[in-house]
Amino acid sequence: MHQLALALNRKGYEVTGSDDEIFEPARGNLQSEGILPPTEGWFPEKIHPKLDAIILGMHAKADNPELVKAKELNIPVYSFPEYIYQESKDKKRVVVGGSHGKTTTTSMIMHVLKHAGAAFDYLVGARLQGFNQSVNITDAPVIICEGDEYPASVLEKRPKFHFLFPHVAIITGIAWDHINVFPTFDIYLEQFRIFLDKIEAGGVLIYNAADPVLQKLVNEHPSHVRKVPYALPDHTIRNGETIITLGDIPGPLKVFGNHNLQNVQAAYLACKELGIDAAAFLSAISSFTGAAKRLELLASGANVQVYRDFAHAPSKVKATMQAVKQQFPDRRLLAVLELHTYSSLNEQFMQEYAGAMDQADEAVVFYSKHALELKRMPHLPPEKVREGFGKQDLEVFNQREDLEQWLQSRQYDQANLLLMSSGNYDGLDVTTFAHTITQNN
Repeated sequence: MHQLALALNRKGYEVTGSDDEIFEPARGNLQSEGILPPTEGWFPEKIHPKLDAIILGMHAKADNPELVKAKELNIPVYSFPEYIYQESKDKKRVVVGGSHGKTTTTSMIMHVLKHAGAAFDYLVGARLQGFNQSVNITDAPVIICEGDEYPASVLEKRPKFHFLFPHVAIITGIAWDHINVFPTFDIYLEQFRIFLDKIEAGGVLIYNAADPVLQKLVNEHPSHVRKVPYALPDHTIRNGETIITLGDIPGPLKVFGNHNLQNVQAAYLACKELGIDAAAFLSAISSFTGAAKRLELLASGANVQVYRDFAHAPSKVKATMQAVKQQFPDRRLLAVLELHTYSSLNEQFMQEYAGAMDQADEAVVFYSKHALELKRMPHLPPEKVREGFGKQDLEVFNQREDLEQWLQSRQYDQANLLLMSSGNYDGLDVTTFAHTITQNN
């Protein structure tokens, strides 16, 4: 939300806002632009008939006094994605959806377009090297959007990607997640069926044909769009470097893993729709190092590398584990997964993680009691976690001190450490730890 405020302010709009708490980096960013609210809190007296619109964040409650006042005055109220659509009605819209790989694929497209000197707007869910912000709204003819399946706002409970109406749509795969919002797989799957209906007539659907669930969904869907399947592209791995081939042209990559290779293929097909050929695409993608927390190399030593990844859902954990093991088959893999989301902390969901950590030589699952308390969830017995993952030697900790002790007691010679979380390990400074072990190995 604060990134959207910055983008609209830079476009020349008069932007004001409110929040009950404003943290860094939002506080500093808003202050530097001169639009930081002078006081935190809600002030219905600031809502007046001369306002053109209200943009509502997804965490605002239905009884928010400013929202109540806006509705009384009949001021248009938009959720975040609804407003993005208002700003992009006359643009060519590229929307990347799917249960995994959305951020990376969106970032790849952005990276290539920037390398090509193209004018475009964007919306992406991570920090990306070479871009100062994660939302950009200008008069550019194209917008690249990460399409989230989470609810748009308290007033509009439908998924965000239902409001973006793409001309070029990508679906990277479907794996059940967000069980607090979509309690059954069928309900979750239905959101993607609706997304297909939202593609503009005559548009393009680029989809991962290696995903059987997605392939079945696409096959059953009435064809009002051109369907372009993709799978794992031709590639080789030599001395830890991945070489991909598009058409007859080979090119090196800095990212690795089958899931990232599929993301590259999807990004290429989208860029092709925007007029970028294989040679130009490969020239650009060779310098792409990834989005923040997506197989991000935290530190590297002579005999050990430490990677951080946002993986938390079962399919993401499996793909990330497989990528590191495939890229470095001769190194031991030490893996730490933090359960932090509502789904991952739910005892009934735990069986979805069966086999997810099997490729690790040593593995830990960590979750904090504090996270359970914040989400008002019941105690999660460690034995239920171990049973769900189905890995007999899996370590399960729910105290940060136990995790720290485990990390400090490992042998890191000829090993890779993979840290997976959408949280922060209850405040553990993983960056400092990563540099410490790589300096000593």
